[in-house]
Amino acid sequence: MTVKIFDTPEVQDFLKSVAGFDQAGGDERAKQIMHRLLSDLFKLIDDFDVTPEEYWSAVNLLNALGSQTQFGLLSPGLGFDHYLDMRQDAIDAEAKRTGGTPRTIEGPLYVAGAPVAEGFARMDDGQDPDGETMWLTGQVRDVDGTPIAGAKVEIWHANSKGGYSFFDKTQSEYNLRRTIVTDGEGRYTARSIIPSGYGVPEGAPTDVVLKALGRHGERPAHIHYFISAPGHQHLTTQINLAGDPYTYDDFAFATREELVVPAERIEDPAEIARRELEGPFSEVVFDIELARTDAPELQVRHKRPRAKEDEQDQASRLAGTAKV
Repeated sequence: MTVKIFDTPEVQDFLKSVAGFDQAGGDERAKQIMHRLLSDLFKLIDDFDVTPEEYWSAVNLLNALGSQTQFGLLSPGLGFDHYLDMRQDAIDAEAKRTGGTPRTIEGPLYVAGAPVAEGFARMDDGQDPDGETMWLTGQVRDVDGTPIAGAKVEIWHANSKGGYSFFDKTQSEYNLRRTIVTDGEGRYTARSIIPSGYGVPEGAPTDVVLKALGRHGERPAHIHYFISAPGHQHLTTQINLAGDPYTYDDFAFATREELVVPAERIEDPAEIARRELEGPFSEVVFDIELARTDAPELQVRHKRPRAKEDEQDQASRLAGTAKV
C-alpha cells in the first residue's frame, strides 16, 4: 500500500493534541517524550503498513507482558539495559571518569535487605542437593591499586536450577544473597554454590517476542554485584562464568570480556582443609576496581523499583512479582 498520512497537517496537529501540547496542565517533559514516542510509532505504522490485526496482536502481547510482570525481563532482552550502560559509559568518558571495573546490567531480580557480614559470609543454606561448592573471593581496590577497606559488596545469584530466592518460593529467605563488608585489606570472601544459567519461561510473553525475532532466551551462569564505598563511584556489574555455552551468547547482552571469570576446580586436600570444606570445590576470583568521585549522587545506585527496597512503595512491591 502506498497510502501515507503521517506528514499531513491533520496528523501532526492530532499528535500535538494527544501529547497534551494544547493543555496547560501536566508535565512538560512527559509531553515532549510522549510526543516523540507517539510520532515514531505513528510513522512506523505508516512506513510498514501495519494492519489492525498486527496492531491489536501487539496490544494483546503488551497486556500479557504486564499481567505477568515480564517487562523487567524483556527489557534486557531487547537491549535497553545494555544501551543505558553504553550511554553511561559515554557520559563517564566525557566527564573523564575513567578506569575501574566495567559496569553491566543489574537485571530484575535484586532483593533489598540481605544479611550483612564482615569479610566472610556463607551464602547458601546447604539445601541444594545439586549445588557444587564455590569459594568466591576477591579484593576491592581503587584505580591506583590501593585496597578499600569497608567497601560494601552486595552479591546475589541463582541456585543450581537457575532459580533466585524470594522469586523462587522453594528457597529459604535470602538464600544466595549477602552483603559483605571488605576487611582491612579490601578483601571479601563467600562460600556458596556454583550458579546455573536460566532461560525465560517457555511460551511466556518474553519468549514469544524473542522467538518472533529468531532469538533464544538463555542466560549463562552469572553472579550479580553492587559495590560501593565512600568517595568512589557505585558499581553495578556481574560476572559470567567461563565455559558456559551461553557465556558469549547471553540473551540479555550482559557479557563483557573483562567480566568473564573462570571457576577453577580445587581437589588438593590441603586447600580443602584450609577452607574447612568437606570435599573438592571451585574457586572464583573476582577483583574489583572502583573509580573515585566526590559527587554524592554517583556514590549510590540509581533509583528504580527493587523488591523490598521500600516495602511501603507500590513500585517496590510490584518489582517483587517478577517471573523468570
